[in-house]
Formats: sequence, C-alpha cells, structure tokens
Amino acid sequence: MQDKSVSLVLGAGGARGLAHIGVIRQLEQAGARIEAIAGSSMGALVGGIFAAGKLDAYEEWVCSLTRSDVLSLIDWTFSGGGLIKGRKIVTKLSDLVGQINIDELDIDFTAVAVDINQGREVWLDRGPLFDAVRASIAIPGLFTPHHYRDRTLVDGGILNPIPVAPTLRHMTDLTVVVDVNGPPDLDMDQDDHEQASDSGSLVDRLKEVVDRFSGDREPEASKPGLFDIMLRALDTMQAALTRQHLAIFQPDLVIRVPKNIGMVHEFHRAREFIDLGATLAKRAIEIQQFNNGEQHAGK
Repeated sequence: MQDKSVSLVLGAGGARGLAHIGVIRQLEQAGARIEAIAGSSMGALVGGIFAAGKLDAYEEWVCSLTRSDVLSLIDWTFSGGGLIKGRKIVTKLSDLVGQINIDELDIDFTAVAVDINQGREVWLDRGPLFDAVRASIAIPGLFTPHHYRDRTLVDGGILNPIPVAPTLRHMTDLTVVVDVNGPPDLDMDQDDHEQASDSGSLVDRLKEVVDRFSGDREPEASKPGLFDIMLRALDTMQAALTRQHLAIFQPDLVIRVPKNIGMVHEFHRAREFIDLGATLAKRAIEIQQFNNGEQHAGK
C-alpha cells in the first residue's frame, strides 16, 4: 500500500457504514493515497466528509451520540413520501463541514443516487456536497426523496450499493471496495444484542410509527413486524446486488464488514463500528501483502 494511489468505493449500509472511517484510517496508516472516492448512501456521507477534510470533526461528533441524541436529529413527517425529512441531519453536517461544492474538493468524489422516476442511477459529482449526500441517503419509505435539479432522487444503494464504475474514470494503482453488507459472522448473536440495547431507541419509534399502518399493532414475538421486514428486505437486496457488482468489476481489495454486526439505525454504537472497520481493514491489507509476497517469491 505504501505510496499507492487508491480509488476507494464505500458501500451502503446505514450505521454499519461508520466502519468506513476505520478503513480510511488504516489505508492512510498503510501509506496509501486516496485520490478518488465513490459512495452510496452512508458511503457517500463518510466519503464526502473525508474528501472535504473534516473526517476528524465528524468522527468526534458521531462517537459522542447517544440514543436520545439520535432521536433529537429526527424531524418526523407524514407526507412527502417518507417518515423523516432529513433536514436536521443535513443542517448538523453542514455546520460541521461547512457549505462546500464537490468541484472544490481536493479528492475526486462521486455520490450515487437513484432517479426514482426514470429508474436509473445518477452520479452526483458536482454542485453542493450535501445535496449529493442527502440524495444518496434517502432510504425509500424512511427518508423523503430529495428533489434536486428537477429530479426525484433516493438512496443509491437501491441499484448500486458498491459503486465501482464511477472510479474507473481515474488512473489509480488500486481499487479498494468496502462492503458493509458482508456475509454474517456466525460467532455473533446480533439478536441478543438488539433485545438488550433497543429499548427506547430510534428503532422503537420507527417500529411504532410503521407497524401501526400494517394492521398488526402487536405482531407475534416470533414474527417480524412491517419495519423489521423493510430493513431485512433492504439488507437482502443490497447484499445480492453487491455480489453481482463484485463479480463484474473484480476490485483489487475487498474489505467485508459482516452485516450482522449491527442494524442500520444503531449510530450510538459508532466507536464500535469504526474500530471494527479498522481491524478488518488491517487484516485485509496484511493478507493482500502476504499473498503478493508469495506471488513474487514464486516467480
């Protein structure tokens, strides 16, 4: 990795995407130069903030969040195609980073969103940074779509959870993909963690709002409610799309974060996710270096 130029692809996955921060730290520690970033959803958010040079401030802030802090950032709505407006979140991020255009960034940056009317992905690589980020994080059903340049845009992970293609425009030594919908770690019992930690959390409020429309106010304990089905369906869809894109593009290095380390809403576990991302990145880099060493030895 020393002195290698890198195109970095940051995948969609909600709070699990905080692992991207740990990965970025490890790549820099290994001596890599990140020259291009493409991201979907949470990957676009972290990638954009890094490209703006404000990752330290964001990491400090997000690691200080409690469950009640996360709830305070939610601006509920019952119109406009979603449950959350997202204005409070974007305003807070703008306060941390400042108003900046993508064109002004030192690192080439692309956020991927989906034009819901035309049914195709859109690459946002110019204009206001947080218009691009807001569009890319608009999970259908949860966040209201973002109306931008006469388009109705939603979460980029719907069609492209690991957007490798935008980085192909740049000549770099390596393409590194961070997949936060990786195969589950069978040693983890996420269900136990959820039952212990979710009381009074964002997911409780979302479940309360969403499940009331399902006609099943009190679903059986053994059966998931409407909100649980929505989250699991999103994870399943993104995992399948990720496998397809990895098979097509075959990047130089893939860092996989198990999808069962946490749920998309668990931002109060930021430090845990960031540290895990760093650990997994360090391991993946060491394995790649070992494999490269064996290849050279065999020649």
